[in-house]
Amino acid sequence: MRVVVEYESCDSNGLCMAAAPEVFEVRSDDFLYVLDEQPAPHLWSSVEAAARACPKLAITLEHE
Repeated sequence: MRVVVEYESCDSNGLCMAAAPEVFEVRSDDFLYVLDEQPAPHLWSSVEAAARACPKLAITLEHE
């Protein structure tokens, strides 16, 4: 799985970080950072939840 973020759409509300803090982080500069673009399989369910939680649909998951 590969995490792709459409940063132009992201409003950095932190819902993805709440669902998968090992993968997503909104820092004090109010920008979203992807900490791991290819998360380990044990994180996939939380990353999928993060993508579903995004109100802007800015997170895409590519399955290889």
